[in-house]
Amino acid sequence: MFTGTGSSGLYKAPLSKSLMVVLSTLAFILTVLLQQYQQYFIYNLQAIKQDREIWRMISARIICLDLKDLFCSCLLIYNFRIFERRYGSRKFASFLLGSWVLSAVMDLLLVETLQHTLDMSAHILPSGFLGPVFALFVPFYFSIPSVQVMQILGRFSITNKTLVYIVGLQLLTSSTTTWILAFSGLLSGIVYHYNVLKVQQLLVVPKWVTRCASFALEPLFASADPTDEAPIGMGATLDIQRQQRMELLDQQIMLAQLNQNNRRHRPQVARLMEMGFSRVDAMEALRASNNDLNMATNFLLQH
Repeated sequence: MFTGTGSSGLYKAPLSKSLMVVLSTLAFILTVLLQQYQQYFIYNLQAIKQDREIWRMISARIICLDLKDLFCSCLLIYNFRIFERRYGSRKFASFLLGSWVLSAVMDLLLVETLQHTLDMSAHILPSGFLGPVFALFVPFYFSIPSVQVMQILGRFSITNKTLVYIVGLQLLTSSTTTWILAFSGLLSGIVYHYNVLKVQQLLVVPKWVTRCASFALEPLFASADPTDEAPIGMGATLDIQRQQRMELLDQQIMLAQLNQNNRRHRPQVARLMEMGFSRVDAMEALRASNNDLNMATNFLLQH
């Protein structure tokens, strides 16, 4: 569905797969089977500030109560799995953890700022793993090359990133307060991506947690490597590989055209060299005159 944003499947992305499975399972259980407990997973900022229900910062920001938001979040996590392949599960998990913590703080600061400056109050925000999902748009924008796929009406180009942005826009417009989570998520992603105030050293998943998760969870969520794709290079995404192959093909075409032009110029070059001109000057004159011997001769005589 999302052309060019990575190889098909979830191989070498156990964390992305576990997030999709666990978050979807918990949301399904809570919205279908245990609806009477949904009140404990509402992202109520007023309850967090006044009633000191700090546990809502964890429960409400993990489990999504809107299945449409859950579906869009899972689609985006599926596409952002390319970062787990490129950087490894530990660094990917550290980014999610850092952006999750930073976005939680920025949610509160942004709501307080809106209330004191614009007299806008927002006590309840959409629940779910939305902050880190929006934060992942930052490395997606700066790290993944944009490859044109097609054009619409001869003017508007569709790239490999377009559909991802459309899903993000759909998630952004799902409610009137989602833009608060989107803004705080993007801001936290920028802070963590550029390592502002050394947050990457402060908010990092310990190695022992990674080893324990790899030992306990990776056998459950690991996927086999695809057999229909040839392994081209290590550590690069499919977008970069395709772009490299396109550049290599362009170089081969240009080299073939150059060789063809050189073969076409050989008789004229030999005749100009017989007149006393150097080989380099003769080739430049023929190239400037589109392989016309008379024009090339006049060009050399004038210069």
